[in-house]
Amino acid sequence: MKVTIENKKGLNKDLKILIDKETMNSYVDQKYEEIKGTVNLKGFRPGKVPKEVLKRQFGKAVFGEVLDKVLKDTSTKALEENKIKPAGQPKLDLKTYGEDKELEYVLSVTELPKVDIKSLENIKFDQYTVKIDDSETDKRIKEIAKNQPNFKDTKPEIKAKEGDLVILDYKATVDGKEFKGNEGKNTQLTLGKDLFLKGFDKQLIGLKKDDEKIVEAILPENFPEKELVNKKAKFNCKILNVKQPEEVKIDDNFAKNLGAKDLKDLKTLISKQINDEYKNSLDQLSKNQILKEIEKIKIDEVPENLIEEEVKILSQGMPEDEIKKNKKSLEKKAITRIKTGLILNEFGEKNQIKVSEVEIQNEVQKQLRMMPGQEKMVMDFYQKNPSAVASLRGTVYEEKILNLIKEKGKANKKEITKSEAEKILKEAHDHNHDHDHKKKDTKKKSVVKIAKEKKPSPKTAKSKPVAKKTKKVSKK
Repeated sequence: MKVTIENKKGLNKDLKILIDKETMNSYVDQKYEEIKGTVNLKGFRPGKVPKEVLKRQFGKAVFGEVLDKVLKDTSTKALEENKIKPAGQPKLDLKTYGEDKELEYVLSVTELPKVDIKSLENIKFDQYTVKIDDSETDKRIKEIAKNQPNFKDTKPEIKAKEGDLVILDYKATVDGKEFKGNEGKNTQLTLGKDLFLKGFDKQLIGLKKDDEKIVEAILPENFPEKELVNKKAKFNCKILNVKQPEEVKIDDNFAKNLGAKDLKDLKTLISKQINDEYKNSLDQLSKNQILKEIEKIKIDEVPENLIEEEVKILSQGMPEDEIKKNKKSLEKKAITRIKTGLILNEFGEKNQIKVSEVEIQNEVQKQLRMMPGQEKMVMDFYQKNPSAVASLRGTVYEEKILNLIKEKGKANKKEITKSEAEKILKEAHDHNHDHDHKKKDTKKKSVVKIAKEKKPSPKTAKSKPVAKKTKKVSKK
């Protein structure tokens, strides 16, 4: 194979590729040997069909398959040997081809630009640690205790009030008739929470142990017996006990009930929990800073075909007149995203960052946990949509790249209070909110994916229709 490279303009190159006649003939002979043992023709024993007979019968199909294979193998090899990374699909123009002839073709390719990633080693960003004050931890523990009240027995003559726990039996009827699920035994209600039926709790206020009362309530929209929905039911209630809330004692036993070793351990765990609530959001701010710094790195030229593709993605769903009106801003945004993708991808390749199947599965599991009750639907979505899994892979890949950049970069470490963290996050949120109002957001793919395209098989130029896919050789 002989390859001659011509620079046409900027990132555009033409690769003239020549495969001599002898090499082409060896490919053809190899194909005939391959099909020889599988073809059955009348008058010939299996594996004994002469090449000339096979040639008359399958000549065009065999040459078509050989041509496809040679074009694919040699174009890929030519790009790899000359260290050319194509930005999109190369175009192929056949010049000379045919049986018992040399093969000559031109591969027109737009090359990805060279990217200098040295500056990423010293990239600067803010890294926040939230210092949780003891008072914040104590406040959170008191809130937990408040939501886990203890109840103590009262004297029989004590009447139930809001906040008390009432234990009762009931039997209900609608229009004097019983219905499925109309009975309840040892039902516990905390008065004032209105968790049973709207207005039910209030009618129990003032009752004491052994009191009986008929309580009326409307059956809700989600009541299982559909014919009874929105009908008034009468509940014959008997109060079995009234308990009053008592303040939960925050001590080692309380901590142990929550899964901690003791109260000191619980405070450590709660402090970490509060910190974690801010950590992800603050880490994202650090990564956004890194991405802003990456945008400043200069790339001399961005391939036009990538800009066109990215503009299409950014303008999805936009009316045609709006696309024309915003053409310059869309192109500017596209260039920024492509540059960022190229830089991140170059860094990922140089540092041999890979995404394993285990990491993809972990990410899917994370998605499942975020949508409780819809796990099957989410899992089905990923199983039926390989593109969604590919997008997930791009997200994980980008995340790993940014984490490594953070490790190698120069962090400006800042210890801040919880209130300072809230202020920083609010300002970032307000800034993004204003930006979203000024600029309509559109569907986007991970910036890394822009540069993470696989080396494509070259397209044959339309001027030479001969390279259309040929029929596979029948192997009956």
